[in-house]
Amino acid sequence: MKTRTLFSIWLLVAITPVPAWAGKQNPGFDRRPIMLRAMVQEMNRSLRMLKMTGFELPYFIAYEMKDTQSRHVSARYGAVYKSSSNRSRRLRVELRVGSYEFDNVGTKNSRFDFSHLPGYRASANAPLDDDPQALRNSLWLRTDESYKSALKTYLKRKSKKITDVEKEEKEPDSFSKAKPEKYTQPARPFSFERERLEQLVRTASAQFENHPHIFDSHVTINGQKHTRYLINSEGTRIITAMTIYNISAFGATRAPDGMLLKANKTIYTLDESKLPSDQEIIGEVRQLIMNLEALRQAPILEPYTGPAILDGEATGVLFHEVVGHRLEGERQLDEEEGKTFKEQVGKQIVPDFLSIVDDPTKRQINQTELNGFYLYDDEGVRAQRVLLVDRGILKNFLLSRTPVKDFPKSNGHGRSATGEKPRARMANTIVKSSKTAPFARLKEMLIAEVKRQKKPYGLIIKNIIGGSTHTSSWGYQAYKGIPEMVYRVFPDGREELVRGVEIVGTPIASINKIIAASDRISIFNGYCGAESGYVPVSAVAPDVLMTEIELQRSMKKSEKSPVLPSPWTGPAK
Repeated sequence: MKTRTLFSIWLLVAITPVPAWAGKQNPGFDRRPIMLRAMVQEMNRSLRMLKMTGFELPYFIAYEMKDTQSRHVSARYGAVYKSSSNRSRRLRVELRVGSYEFDNVGTKNSRFDFSHLPGYRASANAPLDDDPQALRNSLWLRTDESYKSALKTYLKRKSKKITDVEKEEKEPDSFSKAKPEKYTQPARPFSFERERLEQLVRTASAQFENHPHIFDSHVTINGQKHTRYLINSEGTRIITAMTIYNISAFGATRAPDGMLLKANKTIYTLDESKLPSDQEIIGEVRQLIMNLEALRQAPILEPYTGPAILDGEATGVLFHEVVGHRLEGERQLDEEEGKTFKEQVGKQIVPDFLSIVDDPTKRQINQTELNGFYLYDDEGVRAQRVLLVDRGILKNFLLSRTPVKDFPKSNGHGRSATGEKPRARMANTIVKSSKTAPFARLKEMLIAEVKRQKKPYGLIIKNIIGGSTHTSSWGYQAYKGIPEMVYRVFPDGREELVRGVEIVGTPIASINKIIAASDRISIFNGYCGAESGYVPVSAVAPDVLMTEIELQRSMKKSEKSPVLPSPWTGPAK
């Protein structure tokens, strides 16, 4: 996907150099402004002096440094297997030549285009020491490299105008201007009670010991603190800090026929104090064990097409994959994309009782914290609530600073993993329904639909693990969801757990098979991987009833379980 940038040399206040040792004698001294100041100094120097005779000057420069501290503990079989701490600082330099109207950043996804890169690349690492001069040196090398690459790609883009047929409609500008933002978030503490958490993962992982059919398992707890420094030549100066924690339980077993079965439960929170209690975590592990034991004995479901209820988590993942990715701005520009909804603004794309918003400003819903919360996106634009679909009608796209036809400005959704170029991405995607019913009523409607279609059964799909989608024009417009727990619902109301299937379908056809929604919502927290890397996201949605869903068999690789029983199932010989 793309982004563009401009040049408005607002050389900001003159800055007095700060010696590298400043503040080191005082552990409580906030050194973050010192490092931000060093970034501004180097950017201003580049804007004044970086030039090559006969070539364009930079019109926009952005520097970002992400400081990541991580803590990790993991246990298997009642014993700690890993306990680690890491820290890194990574740089991203964005430099544009040309103008906001036309610059070196094109509409084609350049993530996998390495033709403009030099043979030797400067390190993207920044010093862990708060040494301004060392930081400036790293930025100097990355900036020089970025400038040369930008000139090469700019000239390449200009040369294409000689051979390429002019499009009838005017192309959007390369980059949009944005209001300069100045914000320094208070420093955020990073707590991680290692001894207590190590004991917790020991106890939680030991729950698997009485279940010899579950041949592998682990329980992990991770904590991360991200401090972001972001400046640009338009005047933005931002320091933000966030923490994110997760606890994850995993188990693997095989059914008697050799099918591999895996289950995973992950809980996220933005604050260590809000992790579930030890008792709640152990309860979640025990529930995962019960699910795996039940799946071992469950029959395989044959490929199925018919009515189904998706629980809220499954619905959220469905909308994320089927609608959300196709509303990301850069996908409306790239000729290799399917552009499913590009010409659909003002038209109905989902049932008229459904609306979709994406709101990164929302930190929590119903006391559950949302992964997709942030204050400013990775281009320095303030986070904004965006109404994407209003009562079925498409209203807007998710936008970075890469303009889209009729949508020239960012709405605060330019996001990226550390070191990646930002592009429009989802944050907290929320599906709302104007007509709802209790879940029990939804089940009654499912059974009625089963009888109407003369199907032997319907389905209730729960505990979605994740999903993926294909949006490119050279492939099928399709998506896939991986459910963990699927139940057959017979006309008499009986439910039976089944295994061995995954959800498949085409986006528009699938989403318009929804005919009802429940009055309760569920929240799926996780990470989404796309062209700009993995970013934290949330999907919030009600349970929905679909008149038709398609499930195919998941890949089956039949292998024997371990030949010997686990050592803990009996005395060692």
